[in-house]
Amino acid sequence: MRKIYLTILVFIAGLFWSNKVYSQDPQFTQFYANPLYLNPAFAGSIRCPRVALNTRIQWSGISGNYRTYAASYDMHIDPIQGGIGIRMYRDEAGQATITSHNVAVMYSYMLKLSRKVSMRFGAEVGFMQRSLDTRNLTFGDMIDDRYGFIYATQEVFDNDNKFMFDMGAGVIAYSDMFYGGVSFHHITQPNEGFLGNSKLPFKFTAHFGAMIPINSKKKYSSDAFISPNVLFQLQQSFYQVNVGLYAGKGPFVGGIWYRSNDSFIALVGIQKGIFRIGYSYDITISRLTNATAGSHEVSLGLQFGCRQPRKKFRTVKCPSF
Repeated sequence: MRKIYLTILVFIAGLFWSNKVYSQDPQFTQFYANPLYLNPAFAGSIRCPRVALNTRIQWSGISGNYRTYAASYDMHIDPIQGGIGIRMYRDEAGQATITSHNVAVMYSYMLKLSRKVSMRFGAEVGFMQRSLDTRNLTFGDMIDDRYGFIYATQEVFDNDNKFMFDMGAGVIAYSDMFYGGVSFHHITQPNEGFLGNSKLPFKFTAHFGAMIPINSKKKYSSDAFISPNVLFQLQQSFYQVNVGLYAGKGPFVGGIWYRSNDSFIALVGIQKGIFRIGYSYDITISRLTNATAGSHEVSLGLQFGCRQPRKKFRTVKCPSF
Protein backbone atom coordinates (compact mmCIF):
# COMPACT_ATOMS: atom_id res chain seq x y z
CA MET A 1 0.00 0.00 0.00
CA ARG A 2 2.86 2.40 0.77
CA LYS A 3 4.13 2.01 -2.79
CA ILE A 4 0.68 2.94 -4.08
CA TYR A 5 0.52 6.01 -1.83
CA LEU A 6 3.98 7.13 -2.91
CA THR A 7 3.04 6.73 -6.58
CA ILE A 8 -0.05 8.91 -6.05
CA LEU A 9 1.99 11.54 -4.23
CA VAL A 10 4.59 11.70 -6.98
CA PHE A 11 1.83 12.09 -9.58
CA ILE A 12 0.21 14.95 -7.65
CA ALA A 13 3.56 16.65 -7.12
CA GLY A 14 4.22 16.43 -10.85
CA LEU A 15 0.93 18.14 -11.57
CA PHE A 16 1.77 21.15 -9.43
CA TRP A 17 5.50 21.61 -9.86
CA SER A 18 6.23 20.60 -13.43
CA ASN A 19 6.41 23.46 -15.93
CA LYS A 20 5.53 21.04 -18.74
CA VAL A 21 1.96 20.28 -17.63
CA TYR A 22 -0.85 22.20 -19.32
CA SER A 23 -4.60 22.14 -18.84
CA GLN A 24 -7.25 21.86 -21.53
CA ASP A 25 -10.65 23.50 -21.85
CA PRO A 26 -13.84 21.59 -21.05
CA GLN A 27 -15.43 20.12 -24.16
CA PHE A 28 -19.06 19.68 -25.16
CA THR A 29 -20.31 16.94 -27.46
CA GLN A 30 -23.37 19.01 -28.39
CA PHE A 31 -21.27 21.98 -29.46
CA TYR A 32 -24.02 23.65 -31.51
CA ALA A 33 -26.25 23.51 -28.42
CA ASN A 34 -23.66 25.74 -26.74
CA PRO A 35 -22.88 28.07 -29.68
CA LEU A 36 -21.29 30.98 -27.79
CA TYR A 37 -18.78 28.59 -26.21
CA LEU A 38 -17.91 27.27 -29.65
CA ASN A 39 -17.51 30.62 -31.41
CA PRO A 40 -18.30 34.19 -30.26
CA ALA A 41 -19.40 35.04 -33.81
CA PHE A 42 -22.61 33.07 -33.13
CA ALA A 43 -23.84 35.84 -30.82
CA GLY A 44 -27.13 37.09 -32.26
CA SER A 45 -26.98 34.72 -35.23
CA ILE A 46 -30.62 33.61 -34.76
CA ARG A 47 -31.65 37.25 -34.23
CA CYS A 48 -34.30 36.62 -31.54
CA PRO A 49 -33.34 36.10 -27.86
CA ARG A 50 -31.88 32.65 -27.16
CA VAL A 51 -30.99 30.86 -23.91
CA ALA A 52 -28.78 27.75 -23.77
CA LEU A 53 -28.17 25.53 -20.71
CA ASN A 54 -25.74 22.60 -20.77
CA THR A 55 -24.61 19.91 -18.33
CA ARG A 56 -21.86 17.37 -18.98
CA ILE A 57 -20.60 14.49 -16.80
CA GLN A 58 -17.42 13.11 -18.34
CA TRP A 59 -16.30 9.56 -17.51
CA SER A 60 -19.14 8.89 -15.07
CA GLY A 61 -17.64 5.57 -13.92
CA ILE A 62 -14.50 7.17 -12.48
CA SER A 63 -14.46 8.61 -8.96
CA GLY A 64 -13.71 12.31 -9.10
CA ASN A 65 -14.89 12.70 -12.69
CA TYR A 66 -15.30 15.96 -14.60
CA ARG A 67 -18.56 17.90 -14.31
CA THR A 68 -19.24 20.99 -16.40
CA TYR A 69 -22.23 23.35 -16.30
CA ALA A 70 -22.76 26.14 -18.83
CA ALA A 71 -25.33 28.86 -19.54
CA SER A 72 -25.54 31.56 -22.21
CA TYR A 73 -27.84 34.26 -23.59
CA ASP A 74 -27.66 36.15 -26.88
CA MET A 75 -29.72 38.26 -29.28
CA HIS A 76 -29.31 40.58 -32.28
CA ILE A 77 -29.70 44.35 -31.90
CA ASP A 78 -30.46 46.29 -35.08
CA PRO A 79 -29.07 49.73 -34.07
CA ILE A 80 -25.58 48.28 -33.49
CA GLN A 81 -25.77 46.01 -36.57
CA GLY A 82 -24.75 42.96 -34.61
CA GLY A 83 -25.41 40.60 -31.76
CA ILE A 84 -24.51 40.62 -28.09
CA GLY A 85 -24.13 37.68 -25.76
CA ILE A 86 -22.98 36.50 -22.39
CA ARG A 87 -21.84 33.02 -21.44
CA MET A 88 -20.57 31.39 -18.28
CA TYR A 89 -19.49 27.97 -17.14
CA ARG A 90 -18.35 26.09 -14.06
CA ASP A 91 -16.03 23.10 -14.32
CA GLU A 92 -15.27 20.66 -11.49
CA ALA A 93 -12.41 18.16 -11.56
CA GLY A 94 -11.44 15.50 -9.04
CA GLN A 95 -14.42 15.79 -6.65
CA ALA A 96 -14.24 19.59 -7.06
CA THR A 97 -10.59 19.67 -5.98
CA ILE A 98 -9.97 22.06 -8.86
CA THR A 99 -12.90 24.32 -9.75
CA SER A 100 -12.98 26.77 -12.65
CA HIS A 101 -15.41 29.60 -13.39
CA ASN A 102 -15.50 31.58 -16.61
CA VAL A 103 -17.68 34.56 -17.57
CA ALA A 104 -17.42 36.34 -20.94
CA VAL A 105 -19.37 39.00 -22.85
CA MET A 106 -19.23 39.21 -26.63
CA TYR A 107 -20.26 41.18 -29.67
CA SER A 108 -20.59 40.01 -33.27
CA TYR A 109 -20.91 42.19 -36.37
CA MET A 110 -22.96 40.95 -39.33
CA LEU A 111 -21.78 41.65 -42.88
CA LYS A 112 -23.64 40.68 -46.07
CA LEU A 113 -21.08 39.67 -48.69
CA SER A 114 -23.62 38.97 -51.42
CA ARG A 115 -27.26 38.11 -51.94
CA LYS A 116 -26.52 34.53 -50.82
CA VAL A 117 -23.57 34.74 -48.42
CA SER A 118 -23.17 36.53 -45.08
CA MET A 119 -20.43 36.68 -42.45
CA ARG A 120 -20.28 37.45 -38.75
CA PHE A 121 -17.18 38.63 -36.90
CA GLY A 122 -17.15 38.14 -33.13
CA ALA A 123 -14.96 39.12 -30.19
CA GLU A 124 -15.22 38.33 -26.50
CA VAL A 125 -13.63 39.50 -23.26
CA GLY A 126 -13.98 37.75 -19.95
CA PHE A 127 -12.61 36.74 -16.61
CA MET A 128 -11.61 33.34 -15.29
CA GLN A 129 -11.32 32.14 -11.71
CA ARG A 130 -9.64 28.90 -10.74
CA SER A 131 -9.55 27.57 -7.18
CA LEU A 132 -7.78 24.67 -5.48
CA ASP A 133 -9.38 22.90 -2.52
CA THR A 134 -6.32 21.70 -0.61
CA ARG A 135 -8.51 19.72 1.81
CA ASN A 136 -8.82 17.00 -0.84
CA LEU A 137 -5.04 16.65 -1.32
CA THR A 138 -2.75 14.20 0.46
CA PHE A 139 0.95 14.64 1.27
CA GLY A 140 3.78 12.50 2.58
CA ASP A 141 3.79 14.03 6.08
CA MET A 142 0.20 12.82 6.59
CA ILE A 143 1.18 9.12 6.48
CA ASP A 144 1.83 6.88 9.45
CA ASP A 145 3.77 3.68 8.71
CA ARG A 146 1.12 1.52 10.42
CA TYR A 147 -2.16 3.44 10.25
CA GLY A 148 -1.93 5.31 6.95
CA PHE A 149 -3.24 8.87 6.56
CA ILE A 150 -3.81 10.07 10.13
CA TYR A 151 -1.81 13.33 10.44
CA ALA A 152 -2.54 16.88 9.40
CA THR A 153 -0.22 18.17 6.72
CA GLN A 154 2.20 21.01 7.38
CA GLU A 155 2.19 22.07 3.73
CA VAL A 156 1.17 25.70 3.23
CA PHE A 157 -0.48 27.08 0.07
CA ASP A 158 -0.22 30.84 -0.25
CA ASN A 159 -2.10 30.94 -3.57
CA ASP A 160 -5.12 28.66 -3.98
CA ASN A 161 -7.17 31.13 -6.05
CA LYS A 162 -6.32 32.55 -9.47
CA PHE A 163 -8.12 35.39 -11.28
CA MET A 164 -7.34 35.91 -14.97
CA PHE A 165 -8.35 38.18 -17.83
CA ASP A 166 -9.07 36.40 -21.12
CA MET A 167 -9.92 37.25 -24.74
CA GLY A 168 -11.22 35.40 -27.80
CA ALA A 169 -12.39 36.02 -31.36
CA GLY A 170 -14.10 34.20 -34.20
CA VAL A 171 -15.68 34.43 -37.63
CA ILE A 172 -18.39 32.45 -39.42
CA ALA A 173 -19.54 32.49 -43.05
CA TYR A 174 -22.86 31.04 -44.14
CA SER A 175 -25.48 30.74 -46.85
CA ASP A 176 -28.91 29.12 -46.86
CA MET A 177 -27.30 25.66 -46.94
CA PHE A 178 -23.61 25.82 -45.96
CA TYR A 179 -21.85 27.25 -42.91
CA GLY A 180 -18.40 27.23 -41.38
CA GLY A 181 -16.12 29.20 -39.14
CA VAL A 182 -13.03 29.43 -37.01
CA SER A 183 -12.51 30.68 -33.46
CA PHE A 184 -9.52 31.59 -31.32
CA HIS A 185 -9.67 31.33 -27.53
CA HIS A 186 -7.21 32.36 -24.80
CA ILE A 187 -5.46 34.87 -27.05
CA THR A 188 -3.84 36.43 -23.96
CA GLN A 189 -2.71 32.98 -22.66
CA PRO A 190 -3.36 33.88 -19.00
CA ASN A 191 -1.21 32.49 -16.22
CA GLU A 192 -3.25 29.86 -14.35
CA GLY A 193 -0.46 28.33 -12.24
CA PHE A 194 -0.90 28.02 -8.48
CA LEU A 195 2.86 27.63 -8.06
CA GLY A 196 4.98 29.42 -10.64
CA ASN A 197 4.06 30.38 -14.19
CA SER A 198 1.74 28.10 -16.19
CA LYS A 199 0.07 29.65 -19.23
CA LEU A 200 -3.33 28.49 -20.40
CA PRO A 201 -2.64 27.34 -23.98
CA PHE A 202 -4.17 29.08 -26.98
CA LYS A 203 -7.06 27.10 -28.51
CA PHE A 204 -7.98 27.01 -32.20
CA THR A 205 -11.31 25.64 -33.45
CA ALA A 206 -12.60 25.09 -37.01
CA HIS A 207 -16.12 23.87 -37.77
CA PHE A 208 -17.89 23.23 -41.06
CA GLY A 209 -21.19 21.74 -42.14
CA ALA A 210 -24.26 21.83 -44.34
CA MET A 211 -28.00 21.76 -43.78
CA ILE A 212 -29.47 19.70 -46.63
CA PRO A 213 -33.28 19.54 -46.88
CA ILE A 214 -34.88 16.25 -47.91
CA ASN A 215 -37.55 16.80 -50.52
CA SER A 216 -40.56 14.55 -50.32
CA LYS A 217 -44.07 14.49 -51.75
CA LYS A 218 -45.46 13.37 -48.41
CA LYS A 219 -47.30 15.90 -46.33
CA TYR A 220 -45.57 17.49 -43.31
CA SER A 221 -42.12 16.29 -44.42
CA SER A 222 -40.74 19.55 -45.83
CA ASP A 223 -38.77 20.17 -42.62
CA ALA A 224 -36.80 16.90 -42.89
CA PHE A 225 -33.03 17.35 -43.27
CA ILE A 226 -29.61 15.76 -43.00
CA SER A 227 -26.59 17.71 -41.81
CA PRO A 228 -22.99 16.42 -42.12
CA ASN A 229 -20.49 18.24 -39.90
CA VAL A 230 -16.79 18.34 -39.04
CA LEU A 231 -15.17 19.89 -35.96
CA PHE A 232 -11.41 20.30 -35.46
CA GLN A 233 -9.81 21.62 -32.26
CA LEU A 234 -6.17 22.19 -31.39
CA GLN A 235 -4.83 23.24 -27.97
CA GLN A 236 -1.12 23.01 -27.23
CA SER A 237 -0.09 19.57 -28.56
CA PHE A 238 -3.59 18.08 -28.14
CA TYR A 239 -6.05 17.90 -30.99
CA GLN A 240 -9.35 16.23 -31.78
CA VAL A 241 -11.48 15.72 -34.86
CA ASN A 242 -15.24 15.13 -34.65
CA VAL A 243 -17.00 13.79 -37.75
CA GLY A 244 -20.71 13.11 -37.76
CA LEU A 245 -24.16 13.44 -39.19
CA TYR A 246 -27.41 14.91 -37.90
CA ALA A 247 -30.80 13.89 -39.28
CA GLY A 248 -34.16 15.35 -38.40
CA LYS A 249 -37.81 15.23 -39.26
CA GLY A 250 -40.51 17.26 -37.61
CA PRO A 251 -39.60 17.86 -33.96
CA PHE A 252 -37.16 14.93 -33.73
CA VAL A 253 -33.40 15.03 -34.31
CA GLY A 254 -30.82 12.27 -34.09
CA GLY A 255 -27.09 12.11 -34.66
CA ILE A 256 -24.12 9.75 -34.83
CA TRP A 257 -20.55 11.00 -34.29
CA TYR A 258 -16.99 9.76 -34.11
CA ARG A 259 -14.38 11.58 -32.03
CA SER A 260 -10.86 10.68 -33.15
CA ASN A 261 -9.30 7.86 -31.11
CA ASP A 262 -11.66 8.51 -28.24
CA SER A 263 -15.35 7.70 -28.63
CA PHE A 264 -18.48 7.07 -30.64
CA ILE A 265 -21.39 9.37 -29.85
CA ALA A 266 -25.15 8.91 -30.09
CA LEU A 267 -27.50 11.90 -29.83
CA VAL A 268 -31.27 12.37 -29.66
CA GLY A 269 -33.18 15.62 -29.41
CA ILE A 270 -36.60 17.22 -29.60
CA GLN A 271 -37.47 20.74 -30.77
CA LYS A 272 -41.01 21.92 -30.11
CA GLY A 273 -42.17 25.52 -29.94
CA ILE A 274 -39.62 27.58 -28.04
CA PHE A 275 -38.14 24.52 -26.30
CA ARG A 276 -35.24 22.33 -27.33
CA ILE A 277 -33.83 19.45 -25.31
CA GLY A 278 -31.07 17.03 -26.26
CA TYR A 279 -29.24 14.09 -24.76
CA SER A 280 -25.98 12.54 -25.94
CA TYR A 281 -23.88 9.62 -24.74
CA ASP A 282 -20.17 9.20 -25.49
CA ILE A 283 -19.10 5.55 -25.78
CA THR A 284 -15.40 5.43 -24.94
CA ILE A 285 -13.31 3.35 -27.34
CA SER A 286 -9.83 4.19 -26.04
CA ARG A 287 -7.89 2.12 -23.51
CA LEU A 288 -10.06 3.66 -20.78
CA THR A 289 -13.13 1.82 -22.12
CA ASN A 290 -13.68 -0.55 -19.19
CA ALA A 291 -13.25 2.14 -16.53
CA THR A 292 -15.04 5.27 -17.69
CA ALA A 293 -18.67 4.13 -18.22
CA GLY A 294 -18.89 6.79 -20.93
CA SER A 295 -19.96 10.43 -20.72
CA HIS A 296 -23.42 11.98 -20.47
CA GLU A 297 -24.52 15.38 -21.70
CA VAL A 298 -27.88 17.16 -21.55
CA SER A 299 -28.78 20.44 -23.23
CA LEU A 300 -31.83 22.68 -22.84
CA GLY A 301 -32.55 25.62 -25.11
CA LEU A 302 -35.17 28.35 -25.26
CA GLN A 303 -35.67 30.18 -28.57
CA PHE A 304 -37.96 33.16 -28.03
CA GLY A 305 -39.86 35.02 -30.71
CA CYS A 306 -39.37 38.67 -31.60
CA ARG A 307 -40.58 41.34 -34.01
CA GLN A 308 -39.54 40.62 -37.59
CA PRO A 309 -37.10 43.11 -39.18
CA ARG A 310 -38.15 45.44 -41.98
CA LYS A 311 -35.45 44.04 -44.24
CA LYS A 312 -34.48 40.41 -44.72
CA PHE A 313 -32.28 38.96 -41.97
CA ARG A 314 -30.27 35.85 -42.83
CA THR A 315 -29.91 33.55 -39.85
CA VAL A 316 -27.33 30.78 -39.55
CA LYS A 317 -29.11 27.56 -40.46
CA CYS A 318 -27.20 24.93 -38.55
CA PRO A 319 -28.21 22.15 -36.14
CA SER A 320 -29.27 23.03 -32.60
CA PHE A 321 -27.35 20.18 -30.94
